[in-house]
Amino acid sequence: MTASDETTREYQTTSPRGLDYTLPPMRLWRKAKKIGIWNPEDIDFSQDIEDWRKLSDVERDSLLHLTSLFQAGEESVTLDLLPLIQVIAAEGRLEEEMFLTAFLWEEAKHVELFRRFLDEVANDHSDLARFHGPNYRTIFYQELPRAMSRLTTDSSPAAQARASVTYNMIVEGVLAETGYFSYHATLARNGILPGMQQAVSHLKSDEARHLAYGVFLLSRLVAEGGDDLWRQIEERMAALLGPAIGVITDFFDAYDPMPFGLELEEFTEFATRQFQSRIQRIERARHQTLEEICQHVDAT
Repeated sequence: MTASDETTREYQTTSPRGLDYTLPPMRLWRKAKKIGIWNPEDIDFSQDIEDWRKLSDVERDSLLHLTSLFQAGEESVTLDLLPLIQVIAAEGRLEEEMFLTAFLWEEAKHVELFRRFLDEVANDHSDLARFHGPNYRTIFYQELPRAMSRLTTDSSPAAQARASVTYNMIVEGVLAETGYFSYHATLARNGILPGMQQAVSHLKSDEARHLAYGVFLLSRLVAEGGDDLWRQIEERMAALLGPAIGVITDFFDAYDPMPFGLELEEFTEFATRQFQSRIQRIERARHQTLEEICQHVDAT
């Protein structure tokens, strides 16, 4: 660090600025500290092990299939989040960076949780990439790492928006949220795997905070970047929605009949409904100030 750097750098928390506790990321940070403190090692899988043994081969296969999509997905988002944190930090958005530290920590816990389920309940150490079809690979092997790694060389608002749409709106907002919905439908409706049911409730809570941040970030970018940036976000969402829905249909197409009485339409409709709701919330930011955005982001 040069002498010039030393004289120009300011530490926010020792300046008159302090921390802005009204910002959604700070509210999410406080929420993460209160309800995000759960340990994957504390989940009791004893009954899950017994339940697993009683399942049919096709039921076990379908749960392995679904778990494999989560396991690789959670590892991917853990690996790929750091460039966004670095960009936010470089812009001096301390409150957002603070929340993103919890965000990354929670994604890492999700990786541990699903691997623990595979090791202790399913007792499966095979190559589960066999369940990763073309649509899944398009998103997790190509689009997500490409959009996130681009931030290391391009920190523009457009690149940030592209990354957040891919990560928050598609991977978390369509796939993860619908996947948790599927898990709950499978396990709760059939009264099986209580440990995993408890874990999924934690995961859903974590992801709700992540999605709230994604909505805030994209709304802020739209408010700052105007209609041109909104069009880029809209185009990116439209381009990735097809393969995202394809991941869901590919899962159902793998089984005939589908185990556990699941119906494809229920889950595609859920995914589409959630997607449309968030698009509408982000679009409203075209005509809002940052203060108005902060008031309407669900970060209580």
